[in-house]
Amino acid sequence: MIPLFDIISKMNSKQKKTLENIYSDPVKKNIKWTDVEKLIIAMDGMIKQGNGSRIRILLNDISLNIHTPHPGNELKPYQVRAIRNLIDESGNNDET
Repeated sequence: MIPLFDIISKMNSKQKKTLENIYSDPVKKNIKWTDVEKLIIAMDGMIKQGNGSRIRILLNDISLNIHTPHPGNELKPYQVRAIRNLIDESGNNDET
């Protein structure tokens, strides 16, 4: 596992803001899937396309299966919470 500091130092300001938004309370309703996708890749994660709108996010051998948002590009609050839990379980967020 890559240390959190190394991961954050590789992120650009938009990716850092997306991570901040994922951990906001209450859950934000305007987080774009494309921004989360870029964040996961910056965290050395992988995104695998499944059937239809299904995707699997892999982060440090922990996986999450969700549907990409449609119509539109904004994640639903339950999807944001699931991604937050994935980041926590993968050991990539020691700050919160």
